[in-house]
Amino acid sequence: MANASAKRIGNQNEATVKNLRLGLILPTVFSLLLRLLFRRDSLPPSKSSLALYLGTFFPAFFLSNYLVKIGTTRRDPTTGTLISYGEDLNQPGLTEWAFDILYITWACQVGSGAFGDWVWWLYTVIPLYAVFKLWTSVISPFVLGRGPSSTQTDPDSKSTSDEGATSKRQEKLRKRSERGDPRVRAQARK
Repeated sequence: MANASAKRIGNQNEATVKNLRLGLILPTVFSLLLRLLFRRDSLPPSKSSLALYLGTFFPAFFLSNYLVKIGTTRRDPTTGTLISYGEDLNQPGLTEWAFDILYITWACQVGSGAFGDWVWWLYTVIPLYAVFKLWTSVISPFVLGRGPSSTQTDPDSKSTSDEGATSKRQEKLRKRSERGDPRVRAQARK
């Protein structure tokens, strides 16, 4: 069972790594083609366009190589069996944010080729989102006092809210115990 999961993650990682490698080349090619087709007056690109492109290409290159490195599967060269599937590239957190940055970078590269350099303003979404996450997860709870310790001031509030909500398993066990099923041991409540 665990081997099937590893194979599934390995196959997903291989497809993702292939897309990441194409993602380093295709946005640049599309950007140049779109400039050639729709915006001939922007050829050759201005110094500011090149600076924006290079300033965003290097972080994207670093993130892409990082994701390729952690997501590359290792297989036995003789038999082709999976040795290691690498890190799961679909996990939330840092890898998810790295993909978001890559997608925004690629969209800005292609969009600037088609529509102009104003598309690079979309790149400001990244620091704005970082400030939002910093505010909601660190600063706001600290400054406004809405941390986990202050959300539950009444010690009895947890017990009353948990009594009303029971899981399906707990409900099945309760019904079995009411029928007198020998598989369920009745435990005395305090």
